[in-house]
Amino acid sequence: MDTRLAEIVEPYEGSPQELIPILQSVQEEYGYLPEQQMMEIARFTGVSESKVYGVASFYAQFRFTPVGENRIMVCRGTACYVRGSQQVLDEVSRMLGIGEGETTPDKKYSLETVACIGCCALAPVIAINDKVGAKMTSKKVKDVVAGGGNHEV
Repeated sequence: MDTRLAEIVEPYEGSPQELIPILQSVQEEYGYLPEQQMMEIARFTGVSESKVYGVASFYAQFRFTPVGENRIMVCRGTACYVRGSQQVLDEVSRMLGIGEGETTPDKKYSLETVACIGCCALAPVIAINDKVGAKMTSKKVKDVVAGGGNHEV
């Protein structure tokens, strides 16, 4: 077990009941669940590797790939969807060359969808990191992405 992981699991006893909190702690530290760390967690908790993966893949909060420097979230809530969020998602995907749940090879962007961002009156909405973009269009998406994530959303 590497030093970083050992420090993360140190407060835990290693019981199977601690699996989810341990996974949460590891993801908080690494930004995702690396395969090697998941194998070590299995050994530490006495849970099979397949069960660790099964638990982690069941919950949407866990990810198995690193998150990009700029996390782009496209809202798929009802208001956003009926006002064109699918076209916004398609445009972002086309521009970045990645699909939903993927990260660009340079680790600059990750693309995901969320059930609701909570800005229904401003639909369709995207969020880039902690900035929310309202009434998004394909042109606005192009401007934001072309700005390298630094463009005001």
